Formats: sequence, C-alpha cells, structure tokens
Amino acid sequence: MARYIFITGGVVSSLGKGLASAALGALLQARGYTVRLRKLDPYLNVDPGTMSPFEHGEVFVTDDGAETDLDLGHYERFTGVSARMTDSISSGRIYSNVLEKERRGDYLGKTIQVIPHVTNEIKDFLRIGEDEVDFMLCEIGGTVGDIEGLPFFEAIRQFIHERPRGECILMHLTLLPYLAASGELKTKPTQHSVKELQSIGLAPDVLVCRSEHPIPDREREKIALFCNVRQDAVIPAYDLKSIYEAPLAYHRAGLDQAVLDAFGIAPAPRPNLDRWEDVMDRLDNAEGEVRVAVVGKYTQLEDAYKSIAEALTHGGMANRVRVRAEWIDSTLFEKQDPAAWLENYDAILVPGGFGERGTEGKIKAAQFAREKGVPYLGICLGMQMAVIESARHLAGIEGAGSEEFDHEKGEKRFVPVVYHLKEWVQGNHKVRRKATDAKGGTMRLGAYTAQLAAGSRVAEVYGGTVIEERHRHRYEVDIQYRDQLEKCGLTFSGMSPDGKLPEIVEVQGHPWFIGVQFHPELKSKPFSPHPLFADFVRAAKDSGRLV
Repeated sequence: MARYIFITGGVVSSLGKGLASAALGALLQARGYTVRLRKLDPYLNVDPGTMSPFEHGEVFVTDDGAETDLDLGHYERFTGVSARMTDSISSGRIYSNVLEKERRGDYLGKTIQVIPHVTNEIKDFLRIGEDEVDFMLCEIGGTVGDIEGLPFFEAIRQFIHERPRGECILMHLTLLPYLAASGELKTKPTQHSVKELQSIGLAPDVLVCRSEHPIPDREREKIALFCNVRQDAVIPAYDLKSIYEAPLAYHRAGLDQAVLDAFGIAPAPRPNLDRWEDVMDRLDNAEGEVRVAVVGKYTQLEDAYKSIAEALTHGGMANRVRVRAEWIDSTLFEKQDPAAWLENYDAILVPGGFGERGTEGKIKAAQFAREKGVPYLGICLGMQMAVIESARHLAGIEGAGSEEFDHEKGEKRFVPVVYHLKEWVQGNHKVRRKATDAKGGTMRLGAYTAQLAAGSRVAEVYGGTVIEERHRHRYEVDIQYRDQLEKCGLTFSGMSPDGKLPEIVEVQGHPWFIGVQFHPELKSKPFSPHPLFADFVRAAKDSGRLV
C-alpha cells in the first residue's frame, strides 16, 4: 500500500505547492521509489476546461482526455509519470458525483450531508491506485482556512485517522515575509497558519518556508518550537534561477530526508541525482541564445502558455542554447505591420486559443514567417491560422476562415476551411458532437494516433511514421481543401489513421514551417525534450547563424 504525503499551503496562494510537490516526487524517484502525484482543487468548476486562461492559466490535458490544473504539468515534467484522469479532482466533480448517486437512489433514502457523504467521496478518490506505487503525493489547492477547502481538510483528517500509524504525513508550505523597516523575517504568519491547520485536527510533519532572505537558525528553532515540528523538518525554500533547480535545492535543504524521517524509513536509499545535475548543466552552460516570438492571445498571463514556455526551455537544453521566449499580443498585428515586431527574432511560435479575437494577427504572423523563411511552429489554432493564411494568399480562396468565428458572431462570413468537428473515431467507437452541445469536456481530448508521410520533415523529426499526441480542440481543418493547398506547397504530412483528419501541415521549400493540430508541449520534459521543440529550436539556432 502507498504511503501518503498531503501537501497544503497557508498565508498566501501561489507559494509553489505544485513545484514543491513535483520536486519532492522527483527526489523520491531518485532514491528508487515509485510515485504518483494528485491535485485536489476546492473550486466548484467540475474541471478547468471552461475557465478563461486569464482565470486559471493553461489547461493541462492527460492522455486519457482529462482537462486538469496546470500543476499536473509540473508533476509530469519532473517525474515523467503520465498523469491520469484520476489524478485531478475538484469540489465541483465531488459534489456532482454525490448528487448523481443521490438521484440514482444509491444512498437508500439517507439525508445527504458533507459528512459523511462528501468526505467519503473524497476518500474514495484518494484510494484509487493506492496499491500501484510506493508514495502518493496529494496537493490541496488554495490555502488552509478557505471555506471551499474545508471538506477536503476534513476528509484528509479522517483518512489519516483511519490508516495505520505512520502511513500518512502532512507537508505544509508557508511564507516568511521580510519587513525591511525592521530588517526582520516574521514567523507569526507561519505560526497562525499552522494554528489554523491544527484547529481542524491536522498537524504538519514537515514545514516548507518560502523566503526571499536566508532563514537564521534561531528563526528555524522558533518555528519548530511554536509549530510543534522538528527543527530539521523546517525546510527553507528560496527563489531560484530556474524551476529545474528545485530538486537539487530541496535536496540540499533536506526535504527528502525530512520526509523519509517522518515516515521512519531508515536507513534511506541514497539518491541518484545525475539526471538533475545534467539538466542544470545544460541550463547553466548554454552555448548561445535564440529569440523566439510567441504570438498569442493570452500573453498578459504567462501561465496561460506554461507548457509551451517549458517545452521551449527543454528544446534549448537539447541544443545547449538558452531560449529567450518573448510574448507578443497578436491583436497588435491587426493594426500594425508585423515586420517591425518580428524581423529580429530567430523563430516564431503561434500557440492555441479560442475565439476570433487576435486571429487576424496570428494569420499575419504566419504569413510573415512563410514569406521571410523564418522557422514557424503553429500549435492547434496556430496551425489553423497557417492553413487559413495559405488558403487566402496561395490557393486564392478569398474569405477563407474558420466556422468557429461564424458561430461566435452568429452570421456566416467566411469560407470554412476550418470547420466544427462533428464526428471522429476514439478507440473502437465514434464520437458525435453538435455545435450546440454543452462546452465542458466535449472537445476532441486526450491522446490520438497520427500517421506521418514517409519522407516528410515531421517523419524525420520524430524518427518514425506513427506518433501519439494529445489533443484539445473542437474545430478541424477541412480535408476537402487538401488538393488545392498541396498544389500550392502546403503539404498535409500527418493524418489520423482513417485519413479524415489533418494532424500536421508543413510548407515545402521552407527552412522549417510546421503546424500541428495537437499539443506537443504537453509531453515535453527537461530530461526528454519533445522532438518537435528540439528541432524547432535547432532551426531557430541555424536561422540566427544565417543573419
């Protein structure tokens, strides 16, 4: 049976619970243990799939088609363990499950209450797959004291009480603010946060304290005394140059040893940190820099493109160069010439998105890259905009556009070279959708196979002709325009196995111009960069040398 580590946060949000959880998972792996990481989110949305990127950052998609919190991306990137649908849960999903059971009569006429019905549902979720790994790390979103989180904390209290002693520990992240006027780190917020946790029946075994300044030993002693933890279980967490330094930094601070001590595991296996030392060597000893323009719609919030930013970093590691990604709002190009903005970049990436806003700017960015020979990677909507650009300017299809924009506006304005996907094959059955269907969970989601054309650039990049990538979209390039576009040099080099859905396009005779309908960034890792991003950065590196 798995040992459980519950990770909670206090004082303020955005302390880095997800990163600390991922780094701890990587350190336990380095000691030879198997791990799985989970996220429990207290918000009432069933999942983040219908949230604006400005609200919640990117939506991370798993192989089995779950739309989840971006922290699951951290978990995968640090451990290499593919997340599942059962690794993410929200209050909305919990309450939805409980109410569905009530409607079916599963509770046999009982009055439905938070305790025991909601808390039991949470505990059932925690037990899924508990016999598969050595350690189960469960992060609870938000901060202790949030009203939405109370059922989760109560469920965890019950869960710990019901398990044999020594099978569960609690790791709590807090903030030590620095008051410049007095020149002091203040421990009171941490003390109050732990007191709040204790008031609901939970006591931390390990405290991780975020601070911008070194934490003196006397402050660690004070925290240990007032929060009832061992002094060597008070772990300092300082700001880092790169998130990929976190496993090494937390190991130096003693986090993994403190966790194993809390479980009474002694002697503990020694860690093998070669993987992370190599990652940091590639970051610290980069042999040059490339500039990549990311032309998107949600550039005001970098978390909206978190996986893309990290995949570019991984591509840089593969080529031993530093990637400087610069975020440009695509709406700028609807009023200004993109050349003035883009001419000094080594490559251009146009990411996904929803809705018509900013899409004409994305089309102009694709046109600039195609005409000027600048390496271009279009992802999801970025591929669709590249197809629309070629349809308009190469194939002569005036008014080429996406059915998505007509649906949004409520009137027909475009020739729909991109249309609403109504039917596709998933596994052994067909999925059917209407434009009027509810939005949540109704897209083409998760991992699908694609067949690559032999001799194509993408087949060379992947080193094979069969790939599996993750999707998240409900609009698709219309195959009926394939012949027209291929005559103009836009090759459909990747297709679904049944040959009906375009997966990849590339421009013939261009140094590097590829559009993909899927999201390759979701499968990239620092120790295993995605081949598309690795080759895209290589092309950017070569492009920079030619200037």
